[in-house]
Amino acid sequence: MKFTLSWLKDHLDTDASVDEIAEALTDLGLEVEEVINPADKLKDFTLGYVKHAEKHPDADKLRVCKVDTDEGELQIICGAPNAREGITVVVCKPGTYIPGLDTTISVGKIRGVESFGMMASERELELSDEHDGIIELPSGEVGQRFVDWLAENDPAKIEPVIEIAITPNRPDALGVAGIARDLAARGLGTLKQRDYAPVPGDFESPIKVTIDDDTLDGCPHFTGRLIRGVKNGPSPQWLQDQLKAIGLRPISALVDITNYMTFDSNRPLHVFDADKVKGNLRVHRAKGGEKLVALDEKKYTLQPGMMVISDDNGPESIAGIMGGMETGCTEDTVNVFLESAFWDHVQIALAGRALKINSDARYRFERGVDPAYTLEGLEHATQMILDICGGEVSKVVEAGKAPDHSRAYRLDAARVQSLVGMDIPESEQRQTLTRLGFRLEGDMAHVPSWRPDIQGEADLVEEVARIASLTKLQGKPLPRVTDGIPKPVMTPAQRRQSMARRTCAALGYNECVSYTFIDQASAALFGGGDDATMLENPISSEMSHMRPDLLPGLLQAAARNQARGFADLALFEVGPVFHDGEPGEQRTQIAGLLVGRTGPKDVHGAARAVDVFDAKADAEAVLTAIGAPAKVQILRDGDAWWHPGRHGKICLGPKKVLGVFGELHPRVLQQLDIKGPAVAFTIWPDEVPLPRKSGTTRSALELRDLQAVERDFAFVVDADVEALTLVNAAAGADKALIEEVRVFDEFIGGSLGEGKKSLAITVRLQPTDSTLKEKDIEAVAEKIIAKVTKATGGVLRG
Repeated sequence: MKFTLSWLKDHLDTDASVDEIAEALTDLGLEVEEVINPADKLKDFTLGYVKHAEKHPDADKLRVCKVDTDEGELQIICGAPNAREGITVVVCKPGTYIPGLDTTISVGKIRGVESFGMMASERELELSDEHDGIIELPSGEVGQRFVDWLAENDPAKIEPVIEIAITPNRPDALGVAGIARDLAARGLGTLKQRDYAPVPGDFESPIKVTIDDDTLDGCPHFTGRLIRGVKNGPSPQWLQDQLKAIGLRPISALVDITNYMTFDSNRPLHVFDADKVKGNLRVHRAKGGEKLVALDEKKYTLQPGMMVISDDNGPESIAGIMGGMETGCTEDTVNVFLESAFWDHVQIALAGRALKINSDARYRFERGVDPAYTLEGLEHATQMILDICGGEVSKVVEAGKAPDHSRAYRLDAARVQSLVGMDIPESEQRQTLTRLGFRLEGDMAHVPSWRPDIQGEADLVEEVARIASLTKLQGKPLPRVTDGIPKPVMTPAQRRQSMARRTCAALGYNECVSYTFIDQASAALFGGGDDATMLENPISSEMSHMRPDLLPGLLQAAARNQARGFADLALFEVGPVFHDGEPGEQRTQIAGLLVGRTGPKDVHGAARAVDVFDAKADAEAVLTAIGAPAKVQILRDGDAWWHPGRHGKICLGPKKVLGVFGELHPRVLQQLDIKGPAVAFTIWPDEVPLPRKSGTTRSALELRDLQAVERDFAFVVDADVEALTLVNAAAGADKALIEEVRVFDEFIGGSLGEGKKSLAITVRLQPTDSTLKEKDIEAVAEKIIAKVTKATGGVLRG
């Protein structure tokens, strides 16, 4: 939205500078994007007087001029046809930047004669496109600044232009009058009230208007009138200057008036050439397939349901968006029908997008115009046409009625303090709302018709705070809810996630943050990819499903890194995974991935390929950091994406799985294009039991002062018996005494025979009450033998 300072002063009596206005607008929420002040680029130019001019000795079209300036007489060579003695000109001295030429002028020599500057044309100063000759001024003193002369004689050429960004909730600021209202409420001037005087009609309009019943929801109110005997010539200079300043091309008086009303009062209008209208006008919905050549000279095909204005010949205007070329006004137009209607913003937006038409009318109607200003805007435009173009007006033709958007909300003065934190007296709040156009009855504030964004009591608070300026808001610490040490802000789950991140980073992993969406094929590899987790409107085919696990994202990241030459990787991620599509059917997961080798190649051969025990060690480190119990079980039978013989589930019991570690299945690595060994771990932090104590202090260190005892056992078992099964059985013989069980030897073949092997374990017994006696040790040993025999079918080796 652009406007000039003088245009603003048509509605606001103010002495504020452009900088003060720009600062206030941004503070009010109407952010200033640019201030264009033509005077800034003309400040270095001064007036001079040509005392003498003669032909250049070596050029027929050049003249050597003696010019009086504020720095004395200068010799300037000029090729303009009007360069002559006795004229007042604009002088550009050496060192001055010429905006139209994008250069800084310097002392030069032209055909052997020195020139100390130049005399400028209007195009060289970007005042117009005129460049046939230099500027001749009818008055002015030598040395006077050119901008000062323009301010006195032609101020339109140096008019400052302000451009502001309009948010969708402020359609009232799409008119200069609405911007002036905000500034007046802030205190930067006094709002000039526009008089409303209906123009009496002299005759009945021969053109009538009707609205179809099925179109009243889209056009509840239509007004118009015939104006005959108009003279549609060029618009007045002041009107042309205003439109040019904001980037609009003056066309004719009638068109310029409607453009002016659009930007001045946010009231789009349309004028029909009445002599080209056949019969009456009808507002209705298109059947579909109708053709219309609009004012932009493009042919549009209407879709069913779009609102159009038709005469007896067919559609003549796309309602609220753009008029038709057939009934458009030209210089020969004598009789016009002026239209001012209110259109539903949603239907205008849908039609405009479907037809791909971007017009000033559509831009305003789809954001919302003042429904109460429909008839009043018609009267103001009528008066402008009479003043500029003359003519006689008919009585107003009206169909439908203005929609009732009246509403009121209670003004609670205390809510400004509670919602915004500003202490504003109630009297000042009421004055602010009154200046913004609200009507106050007791504590009820009636919303003006031009503010569709006000939808509740909180919006009243926002208006009061906005006008008072949020820059005055002072930061204050929140009061303590309770005395003493406040409770932790983070939940236990959040603290665990934070600790997991710190631990993984300390172990040398790099954190990844991947999308929660993956492709269907990758999701299917990890137990997902079904319809329950499929997105209804995916970003792309590679993000069609919610991820069932963090590992596919990490593997895809590893594949991208490997493709770029990074073979050895350590990646981790903490985030949600989804096993179904309903709310709450998700879990938090911690996942780590190791690919390649443990380090770069070296002469000592210290680097090796990562293996399952690297993943196991890192998983145990993370579990320890988040508070998992020290005693856990390692079980088999993990999911299908793990290597069947090289993985383990970390459990507190058969149904309480804390995590999984191991090698990934070769089939998964092949499908995701991962080269080299890859091991990983996944941990479910929510499955880790919370500590019984919630205090901040550590538990007391428990030291055992009794001697621990170790005993070795060797069992002969079948070759397919896993060592883990034997260890778990031995550890469960006496959970109170047995502190640790570990395998230290394996023997296959020899006297054991085919299909047999010997596993040797060390069991560490740690007494707590008294020193163990031999009979106590023997009793535990018997339990161990019995447990292992039952679990594995093995026997004690003789």
